[in-house]
Amino acid sequence: MSQDDNRQRSGGRTHSSQNGSKRNTPNSGRRTSQSYRGGNSYQQRRGKKRRRGPQYGITKILLAAVFAVASVISVMAAVKYIGGHKTKETDVNSTKVSETQLKKEVHVDGVSITGLSKTEAKKAIDQSIGWGMKVTYESETYELKNFLDDRIDSLLDEIYSKDTKEEYTIDTDGLDDEVETEVKAIAGKWDVPAKNGSISGFDKATGKFVYAGEKKGIAIDQDKLTADILAQIKAKNYKGSIAAQATETAPKITEEQAKALYKVIGTYTTTTTTNSDRNKNIELASTALNGMILQPGEEFSFNKTTGERSSAKGYRPAGAYLNGVLIEEPGGGVCQVSSTLYNAVVFAGLTTTERHAHSYEPSYVTPGEDAMVSFGGPDMKFVNNSSSAIAIRTSFADRKLKISIVGIPILEDGVTLSMTSNKTAELDAPAPIYEEDQTMQPGEEKVIKQETKGSRWVTNLVTKKNGTVVSDEFFHNSTYRGKPATIKRNTTGVVVPATEPSQTVPETHQGNPPTQTLPDSGPGTNAGETAPTTVAETQNTPATQAETEGTTAENTQSIIQPNPMSQ
Repeated sequence: MSQDDNRQRSGGRTHSSQNGSKRNTPNSGRRTSQSYRGGNSYQQRRGKKRRRGPQYGITKILLAAVFAVASVISVMAAVKYIGGHKTKETDVNSTKVSETQLKKEVHVDGVSITGLSKTEAKKAIDQSIGWGMKVTYESETYELKNFLDDRIDSLLDEIYSKDTKEEYTIDTDGLDDEVETEVKAIAGKWDVPAKNGSISGFDKATGKFVYAGEKKGIAIDQDKLTADILAQIKAKNYKGSIAAQATETAPKITEEQAKALYKVIGTYTTTTTTNSDRNKNIELASTALNGMILQPGEEFSFNKTTGERSSAKGYRPAGAYLNGVLIEEPGGGVCQVSSTLYNAVVFAGLTTTERHAHSYEPSYVTPGEDAMVSFGGPDMKFVNNSSSAIAIRTSFADRKLKISIVGIPILEDGVTLSMTSNKTAELDAPAPIYEEDQTMQPGEEKVIKQETKGSRWVTNLVTKKNGTVVSDEFFHNSTYRGKPATIKRNTTGVVVPATEPSQTVPETHQGNPPTQTLPDSGPGTNAGETAPTTVAETQNTPATQAETEGTTAENTQSIIQPNPMSQ
């Protein structure tokens, strides 16, 4: 055994001095670099070990830090869990105490709630009260709501949130507003308003309106009922039955008075063309409106009233515009009826709820004062905003369409309504439509139909009092499309002799052909005409005949006369 082996067995270690000699350092715990480099028996037994540099110490420090942090986190988590668990236990215990344990003897209106939870206490009090108060009228019964419910909840909140007294009483004062609101609901259910004498129908055989007699109404005495309910609550008679009392209410207008009060409150007249098919459609639509009764608050719909304008109902094909193209379809022309009605409605002071302008300027009313309709699409609607029933009266004869609104005047005496419309812009017409005509010389062009400019119009509602304007306010805007000119020409270079006289109208009307304006109802509408009319001329004339018995006054009537050249 070598000397190094002996040293190793004895626990000593060999160190080298600066001069390279070896020395023994017992249990020093260090080995010199020489001992690592030497091929001694220690290395042979232990094996060759890797030298540990400074990073080894840093790694140990980092591992220790991580371990320490993990330990701290674990401790904190444990503390949080234990604390949370204790908090929950405390909350549960406190809830149990506040909900179930009232150490003192406590009574609410004589009901003991000691040892009960708040929910149990509420149930016990409700059972003791036994709320079942009701109101009766004739054979009907109204169950009153429990006006004490919120009061009991507030009282229990007070009892269970602080030191308690021994006796509590439910507060029944200050319930007036709640009881009054409930009584109004009862009155709304049982009140029957008085019915005035009113126009009620139309006898087509005689051409006269029928009137219905007045009826008395019934009104619950709300003040007395409110006082009776409050008295029962004050007396703690929570199961009481209270009989409501009612008084009769008299109508304001009798049947005889209604006959004298009803008059034409708005009327309007337009002139139709000579197109027989179109006039037949106007006649059918106006007849469908004749005698129509609208109750207060009821809304009128032109499409609903006339229904679909179909061949099965007698409507004939006549000119109407579909997507800007003139076509023949059943019902063409009925827009003149809706437009005439629209003016009468406005003059009567009724509220319009739907109105649409045509695609092109109409000829039978002033642009801006028309109302286009199409079944299943645009409609003309208004509401009877008066306090009495109103009726629609129509007549059609000698190409004159007259529509009137019959009712008790809505406007004040001496007040009239009218519309004024002004063109605010002129829009370019579409590009011309060219037609080939080989009877013409190459390069020659003939305008057979002048273009029509589009336009924008602003309509105001004018209110007058005894003939003096008191307001002139914006009502609505309307925009109309233009129509292209039609021009004949020959671009083929081939001239074919004419076989018959030319049908082209000479341009001799003061240098311009007559303007051709077709009434239109827009895409898919049931209005229009096959015979063009020229620019309309307006006359304002007084009414000459009332539309109902006992009537001499009308609001406003305007007659639109087509230029004779259109006939």
